[in-house]
Amino acid sequence: MKLEENGYAISDASEAIELDPAYEKAYYRRALCQLSILKPQLAAADFKKVLALNPKNQLASTQLETTRKLIRRIEFEKAIDVGEEESPVDRCLKIIADGGCDLDKSYAGPVLPRNASGEHTITASFVDDMLDWFKEGKALARRHVWEIVLGCFQLIVKEESLNEVSIEDGMTCDVIGDVHGQFYDVLHLLSLTGKPGNKHCLLFNGDFVDRGSWSIEVIITLFAYKWLYPKQVLLNRGNHEAKDMNKVYGFEGECKHKHGELTYKLFSHVFTALPLATLITSTQPPSPALPKAILSPAGVKRYFVVHGGLFSKDGVTLDDIRKIPRLGKEPGTEGLMCELLWTDPQELPGRGPSKRGVGIAFGPDVTKRWCEANGVTGVMRSHEVRQEGYAIEHDGLCTTVFSAPQYCDQGTNKGAFIRIDAAGSLEYFQFEAKPHPPMRPMAYAPSLPGMMM
Repeated sequence: MKLEENGYAISDASEAIELDPAYEKAYYRRALCQLSILKPQLAAADFKKVLALNPKNQLASTQLETTRKLIRRIEFEKAIDVGEEESPVDRCLKIIADGGCDLDKSYAGPVLPRNASGEHTITASFVDDMLDWFKEGKALARRHVWEIVLGCFQLIVKEESLNEVSIEDGMTCDVIGDVHGQFYDVLHLLSLTGKPGNKHCLLFNGDFVDRGSWSIEVIITLFAYKWLYPKQVLLNRGNHEAKDMNKVYGFEGECKHKHGELTYKLFSHVFTALPLATLITSTQPPSPALPKAILSPAGVKRYFVVHGGLFSKDGVTLDDIRKIPRLGKEPGTEGLMCELLWTDPQELPGRGPSKRGVGIAFGPDVTKRWCEANGVTGVMRSHEVRQEGYAIEHDGLCTTVFSAPQYCDQGTNKGAFIRIDAAGSLEYFQFEAKPHPPMRPMAYAPSLPGMMM
């Protein structure tokens, strides 16, 4: 449970219950794990069983009531969503057009410039000023937040579910893993990667928000860079760019606190427009001196970059991923989108149950077959802490990169990013955590029983 391997913990608790159906602690722990993987109905059933075995268990009684409140809240919000026909994007655009989100006269922060047509646009100097403003602990005007989110949306909604980028001669692309709202570490990271430009692109591989308590500052920064550098900044969706995760792990509370409920709904909708994976293709032939690699049909290296990993069945093609409908859709608990965002590699061959309780685990043979079938040199994924910031697994065909050092202020892990050049060669960079203002992780998350950080 402390390792957040909730799938394994649920399996252990269930086996304990089979051995002793009156084992109160097993029901209790299973309930906590069900909450952690966002299955409150199952958690409530186990809390009820605890109380049936021990009616005087006050902690279980309190947690059952809290869980029931969470279920009612989820059902209420689903009913509201069904009743809203207008998308948050259209709603915000209408409010802007009606003059309902103009800058407050007291606002003294950075201001987006306007182009010749009078529309807001973005510049590098604005982004620099915005980052300085954030470092002072100040909030951007809501109007500018909306403009940045909408500016990013108009770009990513046109990209396919499998985005593609080619690395031309003289170019590099940095693959960045989870950053999880750790804004001050993101600033340090950007000082190491360098800013995006014609010869350098940045791919952020999901889980931009939640857990860290500066998720708003992180996501606005990434969306602003996407708007400023449409071709040089690439954004993949992670499993935390999802409503159910944001509700529990802090982003919903933080966003509503800083910019209001409609802004949160806007972010939630725009998250569904994010591509699910990116195919990075080199344009120069690999060095003959290097070990033989799986190459694309054109004879060059290419890398499949995805937040989670591979699939519960063989035969999934790049074209299948490209065709996944995503706008307005949440990952769910099964299907290709869920697996892209949730699965993990395992050391054993074949496939196994997920240690998380969502998705599956895939072995080195699964990775090799998929790479060979699709002409992919390797899979780059994130989704898991690695002590050194990255780990090369599955005989070099699967690499995990994680970019949130000293994760949640509890770990001792490093952060890392991977640089790819035009020949498909890889270089690995590690970095340590930077100090931040005194605020605990998940400061805006609701207080729920059993929720792990």
